[in-house]
Amino acid sequence: MYTRILIAIDGSDLSLRGLEHGLSLAAHLGAKVDIVTVSEPWAGGMADVQGWAVGYEAGPEYRAEREQSANAILQPALDRAAEMEVEAEPVHVLDRYAADGILETALERGSDLVVMTSHGRRGLTRVLLGSQSAEVVTRSTVPVLVVR
Repeated sequence: MYTRILIAIDGSDLSLRGLEHGLSLAAHLGAKVDIVTVSEPWAGGMADVQGWAVGYEAGPEYRAEREQSANAILQPALDRAAEMEVEAEPVHVLDRYAADGILETALERGSDLVVMTSHGRRGLTRVLLGSQSAEVVTRSTVPVLVVR
């Protein structure tokens, strides 16, 4: 049914539940998996407040720090996939909003299912923080499995 599953994670405990669900499904189906984490764009206005030099996001330190953070999220996920005997590839999307990075990766990788989690926020909290999972569900051209 599904041969290539994209699993979106951000390192949170909640996203790790989605990872487990996605990997279990992949193991059951014999599907390949792409595990994606997205680093959102740097908020330049905060750079000055935090003491970073202007243009920090254009420098090599910026990319190295983002890659290091992504690897800290992706490596344990890849280790878990290997334990479950699921073929998995890591994907780090830099400087994109989560929903955009997930949707673009699903298209590029030919995913036929996206697995992700949702905090289930409502009301003002959702308005202020947004809902990346709702945006993925709304815009995706392939099925999306949302784990809560």
